[in-house]
Amino acid sequence: MARTTSIIEQGLLAALDLAATKPWAELTLGEIAAKAGLTLDDFHGVATRESLADAVDAHFDRAMSAGAIATDDQPRERLFEVIMLRFEAMEDYRDGLKSLLRYRETQPSILLRLPVARATSARWALASAGLDDDSGAPLALKVLAIAFVIARTEHAWRKETSGDFALTMAALDKSLRGAEERMGWVSRFTGKSASQKQEQEHGAPENGAIGE
Repeated sequence: MARTTSIIEQGLLAALDLAATKPWAELTLGEIAAKAGLTLDDFHGVATRESLADAVDAHFDRAMSAGAIATDDQPRERLFEVIMLRFEAMEDYRDGLKSLLRYRETQPSILLRLPVARATSARWALASAGLDDDSGAPLALKVLAIAFVIARTEHAWRKETSGDFALTMAALDKSLRGAEERMGWVSRFTGKSASQKQEQEHGAPENGAIGE
């Protein structure tokens, strides 16, 4: 398993390097292997160009748990910090990623799998921020909200030209505030979550919608 993961990782990063100067759709598995310092046989039964494209979200998701996040920050601030770590990690591969993302938009089979990848990214963002529980709102609802946040922020990141993340940060902040407000609406219609009721029974203050 570790060997397979390593090959996919090496292949993905090599493909992103190549895609910086060549459309993702024109890459061959042989040249990706050569760029990665592997043989074509290493990819047999392990990776294809499409499976490397599928691996991109999981690869950059790991950046969200790479830093120490202050647990006394508000939930929205913690999510902002961890999600920005993801986009900062993506920056070194900007040109290749933009090529891959354009390719992904033309592939129905990949697009069909994208909602699952988005949900996985959102779940890891919540875990990295210490918010992967049912406090404030059910976890499933938080996952849906943060998946949408990441997708919206990615669109802004693709438009960056200055390198200062101004568009990315503005979009992320706006999307997180919107998610917080929408979950507040849901709470008003559905009532408090079980975890909130428990906290109030024990004298704890009621918390915000996104997190604890």
